[in-house]
Amino acid sequence: MLQQENRLRKLRDFTLVMKHGQWVNGRFLDIKVLELAKNQNFFPKKEDPESFQKQLKLAIAAGLKVHKSAVKRNRVRRQIREVLRLLLKDGQIKTGYYILVVAKKDILDKDYAEISDELKVLLSRVKVINK
Repeated sequence: MLQQENRLRKLRDFTLVMKHGQWVNGRFLDIKVLELAKNQNFFPKKEDPESFQKQLKLAIAAGLKVHKSAVKRNRVRRQIREVLRLLLKDGQIKTGYYILVVAKKDILDKDYAEISDELKVLLSRVKVINK
């Protein structure tokens, strides 16, 4: 489970990620990344801009296009969440980003190792991951 401070929750933040984020497409995952330092003028003024730029928030989306069954969609979300949790625990993901991970239909056939590899490749393509 992702910690509360690392979850992207507010509608305003989702809207900003969707409008101003950068898409990275993979075989069975898509990622939309918003760098906070470059897009600071879209956010309300913060008392401490340094700590604001150092935050990292993540969201996972697996909609009805992935599968009609909620059980299968939730399984996909849990697998993605676990990969992200381990990357956060190891300190491999850089701070200062809002990241939205979107699952595609092809992800249902994949196992945990393939999902982990795909997610790491996509994050490294956007230079969000420390190797």
